Amino acid sequence: MIRSYQHLKRLLFIHRTLHKYKLDQQLLAESPVAFLLPLQWLAPWTWQSRFNGDRGEAIRLALETLGPIFIKFGQALSTRLDLLPPDIAQELIKLQDKVPPFDSEQAMKLIESQLGKPINELYRHFDAAPLASASIAQVHTAQLHDGTYVVVKVVRPDILPVIKLDTGILRTLARITETLIPFTRRLHPVEVVAEFEKTILDELDLMREAANAALLKRNFDHSPLLYVPEIYWSHTATQVMTMERIFGSPVSDVDALRAQGVSIEKLSENGVIIFFTQVFKHNFFHADMHPGNIFVLPDGRYAAIDFGIMGTLTPEDQRYLAENFLAFFNRDYWRVAQLHIDSNWVDADTRVNELEAAIRSVCEPIFDRPLKDISFGLVLLRLFQVARRFKMEVQPQLVLLQKTLLNIEGLGRQLNDELDLWKTAKPFLQEWMNERLGPKGFVRGVKEQLPFLMENLPQLPAQHQAMMKTLSAQLPLQSELLNRMAQEQATTRRNQQRLALGLSLVLIGLLLPPSLALAQWQQMSLVALGLLLMVWKSH
Repeated sequence: MIRSYQHLKRLLFIHRTLHKYKLDQQLLAESPVAFLLPLQWLAPWTWQSRFNGDRGEAIRLALETLGPIFIKFGQALSTRLDLLPPDIAQELIKLQDKVPPFDSEQAMKLIESQLGKPINELYRHFDAAPLASASIAQVHTAQLHDGTYVVVKVVRPDILPVIKLDTGILRTLARITETLIPFTRRLHPVEVVAEFEKTILDELDLMREAANAALLKRNFDHSPLLYVPEIYWSHTATQVMTMERIFGSPVSDVDALRAQGVSIEKLSENGVIIFFTQVFKHNFFHADMHPGNIFVLPDGRYAAIDFGIMGTLTPEDQRYLAENFLAFFNRDYWRVAQLHIDSNWVDADTRVNELEAAIRSVCEPIFDRPLKDISFGLVLLRLFQVARRFKMEVQPQLVLLQKTLLNIEGLGRQLNDELDLWKTAKPFLQEWMNERLGPKGFVRGVKEQLPFLMENLPQLPAQHQAMMKTLSAQLPLQSELLNRMAQEQATTRRNQQRLALGLSLVLIGLLLPPSLALAQWQQMSLVALGLLLMVWKSH
């Protein structure tokens, strides 16, 4: 009852916010329930004055008012500048690192309670004014006592109840959707919401984020492509994380990068390689790669921050994805269709040639075209239509990867809209498949299994002897069973032979021409003998 009351209260707040910023009219005016709009005036808050600014600013302010779940949605949209009108896109970009901050006194008290020491003992200098503020946390600059420049990330206070309330509402809406609209069940909306809830709750645990950063740093240790800042564990807890400060340029500031002599073309290609390296070689990828989380160092390397959302895939998903990408790059749409069937992403009785033709009609027009001439948003919409026709199931474990792909495309479009995505990615995937399935993959597999084999090798003689004893004990029973089966098969063969012979004699007796002048009793004898053979069974 309390939860239902909270849900109703939250829904009313959402409606009040949409009405305040005139978004209710934009959302409902052309919908089937537009006739209900006049009923809104029954709510007292609809009598108050409304926002009169631009629609882009209205959307941004509404998302900020509604909280972290909605801000996350706006952040995802902000990377798709090709799909949004410019006025909306420019406003949503501000959500990446310009969310209103919370009180600095609260931040410092939280740091002290989490780390168990006063601020002046923890840091030589701590800047009370936040450097950046995001939907889940805000960041302050500081300096350790040894002179190291760091940033301190602090989780927003009292954010957990809001997240649980909003995800609860989303979960309820997902269940209603599955119940009322049967075809949406294959999209697994409830599972998708559950995965989203898990992801955003993970972001609240900064110890987890710090561990993610440490692993990503090891994966790219001494890499010329990506730099990951150092984590200072002595100054890190569940709601506070202290990390090396990055001095670089935002990846979206292309003019500043060119002024520093950074090759934008090379930078855009490296971004694609970094993504595929994380997904296929390391199986651990940064799943929140919007421009607010990516910087470029003076030496041209990428530098990543914000490691709260990381993704992994199963080995089976990795392989199927790699094969799908390669088949797609080679325009082998039959292979793409067959892989979808093999991986159970579509029904097993799907006709390969029909799925192949549908995929070709979507994908063929985008080849040999630069990124600026391709709208992946439209491609995804058409692929969704194909998915609906062939009852293709949304894979919840791939939702993060799909989101990251959109982020990568949006980032690539900002950097270099002439980027040939296929030419950059294809050699990487071919090399990865060769290493996985070729001689190198075989040798690596043997090396991985060698410790297990060495550990169990001394036990093999005893295991072999025990197995032989078991087989010896079972052998008499198996021999008796085999003999009985052989006898039954022999009896069956004899009965079949007698049946065939008897049938032949019956036919001869009945069909012999009168010209042979056999006595009638002789013909009847043949028929009788045949019938006798047909019914005779051997025991």
